[in-house]
Amino acid sequence: MTPAATALRREAAFLSEGVTCRAWVYEPAGDVARPAPCIVMAHGLGGTRDASLQPYAESLAAAGFYVLLFDYRYLGDSDGEPRQLISMQRQLEDWRAAITFARGMPGVDADRIGLWGCSLSGGHVLVAAARDAGIAAVSAQCPMLDGAASARMAVKQAGTAMAVRMAGAALLDVARACLGQRPHYVPLAAPPGELAAMATPDAYAGCMAIVPPTWRNEVAARLFLTLPLYRPIRHARDVKCPTLLIACAHDSVVSTKAAIKTAARMGSKARLITLPIGHFDIYLGEWLQRSSAEQIAFFQSVLQSARTVVKAR
Repeated sequence: MTPAATALRREAAFLSEGVTCRAWVYEPAGDVARPAPCIVMAHGLGGTRDASLQPYAESLAAAGFYVLLFDYRYLGDSDGEPRQLISMQRQLEDWRAAITFARGMPGVDADRIGLWGCSLSGGHVLVAAARDAGIAAVSAQCPMLDGAASARMAVKQAGTAMAVRMAGAALLDVARACLGQRPHYVPLAAPPGELAAMATPDAYAGCMAIVPPTWRNEVAARLFLTLPLYRPIRHARDVKCPTLLIACAHDSVVSTKAAIKTAARMGSKARLITLPIGHFDIYLGEWLQRSSAEQIAFFQSVLQSARTVVKAR
């Protein structure tokens, strides 16, 4: 029987700073003792809950976990204006609200909360765990752990002229925001040579392969000013729980070296796996199966092998 056939899913909602975030709650399959551990999940840069994260959530539920998979404010099915706004601080607030909601869900063991992130949210989960000693486990795949390094990669690939265009678009968006006007949008993903948040050779095709037809390929351009300043790697030593990092050796979007450095800073708390693939390959086919199996085994070893003891929140 496939995970999709066994996972029970329901709609849920919670408030983050007074704005409604919408989520799916997956029930653990089989005869699982309650209270049971819960994995909180959200997507990466501009991603939504329906952008190829369902197989991960279904597999985790089939393995005996509750799963809370949510959309950030301003994106997907969640509320918030303006639409398509990506703010690091606000997304971290959404993570905090989602974790609080998960801890209060009936049947969930509040002391066995795991975090699952990918790409940008792979950095968010590290920061969230560093700030919350009650988090019991973290898994981050193709994680964006150093915005400065990612920005340098983008400039190296696109050139300084494109970097100037990106800065101009960001400043225009900020100016429009100050005037109370609609954001200045740019594509989230585009072919090389076009102005976009991701314009590496594999970005557009890779992104289109994992998103649903309703996905909006645009983002408020102020992102170009804030993303390079976001460096979750700085929080690595503050994470106290076991952490699984799955890096992609041929990642053109985020820095694989940053994942290696993060694992080194975390020492024995971190396990690093490097797969011989690009940034978007991990969501499909054999690499989806491989990464999902690694994450299930990791969460089972930390959250299910024995009742996890964590510090008081």
